[in-house]
Amino acid sequence: MTHETPSQPDQLESDQGEALAVQRKLTAFPARFAYVAGIIMSLAHLWFNTFGVISELQRNASHYAMVLLLGFIFYPLSKKRPQQTLPIDFILAFLSVAAGFYLIFFEDALHARNEVPILRDLIFAGLAIVLLLELTRRCTGYLIPVLAIFFISYVTFLGKHFSGLLQFRGVTVERLLYRMYFAPDGIFGTIASISSTYVFLFILFGAFLLKSGAGDFILKLAMSLMGRAVGGPAKMAVIASGLMGSISGSAVANTVGTGSLTIPLMKRTGFRPHFAAAVEAAASTGGQLMPPIMGAGAFIMAEWTQIPYLKIIGIAALPAIMYFASVIFFVHLRARRRGLEPPEMEDIPRFREVLREGWHFLLPIGLLIGLLMYGFTPTYSAAIATLGVVVASWMRKETRMGLKDIGEALFLGAKNTISTGVVLLCSGIIVGIVLMTGMGTTFSIIAMDLSGGNLFVMILLVALASLILGMGLPVTASYIVLAVLVAPAMQFMGVSLIAAHMLIFWYSQDANVTPPVCLAAYTAAGIAGSKPLQTGLEAWKLAKGLYLIPLLFCYTPILFEGPVWLVIEAVVSGTIGLFSFAILSEGFFFRLAGWPIRIGFGAVTILMFWPGYPTNIAGFSLFLALAVFQKMGLRKASAAVS
Repeated sequence: MTHETPSQPDQLESDQGEALAVQRKLTAFPARFAYVAGIIMSLAHLWFNTFGVISELQRNASHYAMVLLLGFIFYPLSKKRPQQTLPIDFILAFLSVAAGFYLIFFEDALHARNEVPILRDLIFAGLAIVLLLELTRRCTGYLIPVLAIFFISYVTFLGKHFSGLLQFRGVTVERLLYRMYFAPDGIFGTIASISSTYVFLFILFGAFLLKSGAGDFILKLAMSLMGRAVGGPAKMAVIASGLMGSISGSAVANTVGTGSLTIPLMKRTGFRPHFAAAVEAAASTGGQLMPPIMGAGAFIMAEWTQIPYLKIIGIAALPAIMYFASVIFFVHLRARRRGLEPPEMEDIPRFREVLREGWHFLLPIGLLIGLLMYGFTPTYSAAIATLGVVVASWMRKETRMGLKDIGEALFLGAKNTISTGVVLLCSGIIVGIVLMTGMGTTFSIIAMDLSGGNLFVMILLVALASLILGMGLPVTASYIVLAVLVAPAMQFMGVSLIAAHMLIFWYSQDANVTPPVCLAAYTAAGIAGSKPLQTGLEAWKLAKGLYLIPLLFCYTPILFEGPVWLVIEAVVSGTIGLFSFAILSEGFFFRLAGWPIRIGFGAVTILMFWPGYPTNIAGFSLFLALAVFQKMGLRKASAAVS
């Protein structure tokens, strides 16, 4: 009798790279081995981050070994012949374990030699890098490994062939291997620490929530809240994706998890397939902006900026809500324009019934936020909240988690970490070399020269760079590269530390919905049966808040960098601007709007996003005038018909 790895409909994908890769379906011994290894990996990380006493380097090396062990088992050498290459992949998996644990067992010997590596050290260091590059290629494609190889080439021999600021005399291969393997700024440095602590435990927390049935509760809750409204299923998709994103932190996972239900509902209500898919993709992209998890980039932001994670998720909440509101604006106007009616009442669950059946799912999330507010570390809070999921599930017989469910959740958390963990570990090579060469300062100087010292031009350059990087890099990797290279330049221009990183974090999400490569949109198109490029273009339009809202980070105190009343003013003016932009794009408000009216609402958008009282008051006055004009025209048209 064969044993297959647990496969649930609520299975998460940790990052964009998961959607690009082909996973091997395991049976018999390989499945049992991976299942046990995944459980051990999750338990080990829980121990590391709570009561275990282990050095940071040893923890990160163990993390590397376990991530690559599972990674080589699940991601085959040959996509066409995955089972035939399994023996080779098992060999590579155990070589990865050897490369990780060599550092643990022989670190003291290196220190005893006054940090002078011997041949054996260099061989294992080289092996660790090569194996990491190969698994990254399998999980995410060629771009990240090629980028890492370019940086390695630059620091060893290519840099001396550049001129001007980009020239670098180079270091020896031995020096590079030492820095990447043994030093705290390489593979096992800061980025690996983020992966082995925050990222792993929050992915595990999300896996437990979904395994306990919280995903179904979120969908029903969203349906009960928005199902009776005009365009209800589409609005439900937006709300559900926001709530689901608060526990998954993955756009593609949100699209698969919620889209399988919401997209067919939207189509049955009367939305066209490409629009239904675009709504889900745009909303799912916002899932990575919604606290309390926000994807791996938020943890990196907290580590690099030294701003407490609780503060980051606190200031990120209002902009995230504004983003979801902007998508709902498009949905509402499109539904009104097409004359769509709300679904039948019997198809919509009642809010009280949904809450009565699933209120206990809110307890672990509340526990997580409470622990963070009380002052516990994010890792400890996530570990305790994960235990809280199990306890909360016992409050109802239908959701009670047994040993089998707990084991499958532990395995799922480990499996979902593979792609994100590999991306972060490989990004450690790039970050380590940037620190070694001072390339961050160099690129900041170049970026400032290109922008001419103009902040708005700099923001446009960041948006363009994020779009180009997003064609081949997962969201997290795109954020890391831009944060290292561009954030210092924005700070030189007077942008605060948190605003610079938050803007880059938001713009790095655009790869999900921006053609020609937009994985969330293409995933949704597959569910809807729509044309991928058409879906991508529609999702790009619906997600315009992703580009507009970050402007407020730099020009207003919306990130609570000023008095509360100024924050409220920025939120209100920005929201009106987003609604006006939706009217401009849809050509509809109370009734169809001609181009003069649409251009007027375009002017409102600019005035409401332009900082300052005079422009905001002028924009709001123009908005009211256009709204009254539209309403009066609707009344005249209705009177003429009657």
